[in-house]
Amino acid sequence: MEVKIYKDKQEVAQQFSAYFADLVHRKQTFHVALSGGSTPKLAFDVLASEYGPKIDWSKIHFYWGDERCVPPDDDDSNYKMTVEHLFSKIDVPRANIHRILGESDPKREALRYANLLEINLDRVAGVPQFDLVLLGMGDDGHTASIFPHEIELWNAHDHCVVATHPDSKQKRVSINGKVINRAKEVIFLVTGASKAEKVNEIHNQKEGHEKYPAALVKPKSGKLTWFLDEEAAQ
Repeated sequence: MEVKIYKDKQEVAQQFSAYFADLVHRKQTFHVALSGGSTPKLAFDVLASEYGPKIDWSKIHFYWGDERCVPPDDDDSNYKMTVEHLFSKIDVPRANIHRILGESDPKREALRYANLLEINLDRVAGVPQFDLVLLGMGDDGHTASIFPHEIELWNAHDHCVVATHPDSKQKRVSINGKVINRAKEVIFLVTGASKAEKVNEIHNQKEGHEKYPAALVKPKSGKLTWFLDEEAAQ
C-alpha cells in the first residue's frame, strides 16, 4: 500500500488527475470504475479542464463502482455528477459509457450490470478485472456502497449487489469486494477532517478495524494507493 498526502483536496484532485492521465497513456484500452463524492467531482473538473485535449478518451471505458437507485437526472445520481463535471466537457464516445441504471429494479439491475462486466472485462479466477477501481470512503468506513452493517455483501457470490443506506434506507447497486480486490489497481481519494478517525484506525490496524469495508480493500495485484489531504491524514 502506498500513501500520498497533499495539502488540500484541490491538490489531491490535481495529483490524481496527473497520475490517471499517465496510467491511461500507457494502455491500449482502459476500463475504469468511477466513484461519486466531492473529491472525485473536483478530480473530474481538473481532468476536463487540464487534460481534456491531452487524453485519448476513445480508449477509456467508464463504469461505476456504485450508484444510487435514482433516475440519471436526479441530483443524487453519480452518473449525473460525472456528466456535469467530466463527460459534457470532453470528447468521449457514448458507447464507452456504461452506467448503472439507477431507475431500474435494483435486483434486476445488479444482475444486468454483473453480466455486463463479465462480457466487457477480462476475467481472472471467474471475476471481472478492471484496470482501475476508484474509491472513496465514508465517515463510517464504507466504500463503494458496502456499509459496515452489511459487510457480508463484501464477499457475496454475485459480482454486483443491492445495498441499503443505513440511515436513508435508499437502495444502491454496488460492485462487491471480490471485484474491487481483483482490479489491477485500486485508488482511494479521501479528504477532510471527518475521515481522519477511520483513516487512523484502518492504516494503523487498530483493534476492530476490519469491521469497516474500506479496511478490506486489499487488491491481489498489490497496487493500492491512498490519496489523502492533510486533514484526512492528521
